Amino acid sequence: MPTLPPDIMTILAPFAPAFSRPIWRRVQVLLMGTILAPGQRMMTSVLRALGLEHLSSFGTYHRVLSRAVWSSLALSRILLGLLIPTFAPTGPLLIGIDETIERRRGAKITAKGIYRDPVRSSHSHFVKASGLRWICLMLLVPIPWADRVWALPFLTVLAPSERANAERGRRHKTIIDWARQMIRLLHRWHPHRQLIIVADSEYAAIDFLNAVRPVATLITRLRLDARLFAPAPPRRPGQMGRPRIVGARLPALAARVLDSTTVWTSITMPRWYGERDRSLEIASDTALWYHPGLPPVPIRWVLIRDPHDAFSAQALLCTDLEADPEQLITWFTQRWQLEVTFHEVRAHLGVETQRQWTDLAILRTTPALLGLFSLVTLLAHARLSAPAPPVRQAAWYRKSTPSFLDAIALVRQDLWTHLTFYTSDRETDMVKVPRALVNHWSELLCYAA
Repeated sequence: MPTLPPDIMTILAPFAPAFSRPIWRRVQVLLMGTILAPGQRMMTSVLRALGLEHLSSFGTYHRVLSRAVWSSLALSRILLGLLIPTFAPTGPLLIGIDETIERRRGAKITAKGIYRDPVRSSHSHFVKASGLRWICLMLLVPIPWADRVWALPFLTVLAPSERANAERGRRHKTIIDWARQMIRLLHRWHPHRQLIIVADSEYAAIDFLNAVRPVATLITRLRLDARLFAPAPPRRPGQMGRPRIVGARLPALAARVLDSTTVWTSITMPRWYGERDRSLEIASDTALWYHPGLPPVPIRWVLIRDPHDAFSAQALLCTDLEADPEQLITWFTQRWQLEVTFHEVRAHLGVETQRQWTDLAILRTTPALLGLFSLVTLLAHARLSAPAPPVRQAAWYRKSTPSFLDAIALVRQDLWTHLTFYTSDRETDMVKVPRALVNHWSELLCYAA
């Protein structure tokens, strides 16, 4: 049975208590095979990557996902506990939340639904996709050797479709319901760290903001026609009737953009969606966002416009009234890294290529593959933090900093070296490769998709 290198085992040791001893041994094999396998991440390809295609007890590895007793939630907490000391030991925890569609078809995929495909759709073109909708929390942290912020997934939850819940007689939970529960869970895990949550416009809901405001600061987009009000005036002595909950109606943000009396402040953003040193103009203030039938929520709004009219004016909101507007924008623009991570896990970790059919295996596989992105980053961190980290170069492409592909290639190299390479004592430049390994690699590469 193949084993992991000692330095990798040291990092993985905190996960061992979450499994029984036999299951933990199989989990290590599946972890190695998933990292080493090219293309699809089906159980058969994972076992083939380790040369275990002739193993008669292959069914025991399927049962790790479909029957074995272990908690994905417990693993998420352990993973976050490893990421925070390494990448975010101090300061607030910047967390991104977003959902992604895993395109799946088949009668046995019971939680699937029909959703708008965010990748293939545009403002003028609507594309539907059949699949599973996942909500993911990611830790947004600067990676020193990558010279940019990465989004590291640690908690992923399946949101079944409304049709699937109706067929099973379950109460349907919306994206907002799941997000509220996940953020409150995160607060229970780390009650002494300030939580900054960045999200897209789907999470700009008054009831949601009121629910999470006591435990986290939320930053999201705000409609330019949102109903904004001044705080309610103090009650006069002896005044009759119900107390007012809001004051006078304030001008809409769309009107403020056109108002010549609006005071704009010029700033320069070091990074703005792939650009550097981008000039912007902003205006900011506080208000109550209110809709009849819902309690008002106090917010800080920030209007953003381009001095050269390269894009239309847009607005952000923050539930922290004392937040610095420039810092608020910096945090929000880092949300784009979530989309980068979703692309990377599809390209390099085989998300959407797995073929589990049982409900429990489906609930476990995609969160495990997303969490593997963070785990690979953690495993490669020590090696890539060296003064001259290994980066693959080509004559047609010069890059100065490692990418996730470099990180997973480094972890693969460590695994292959531990498993099969032998070095001669007399000729240090020569590496002895067993013939069985050469045959195994030949088959693996020839059949790679």
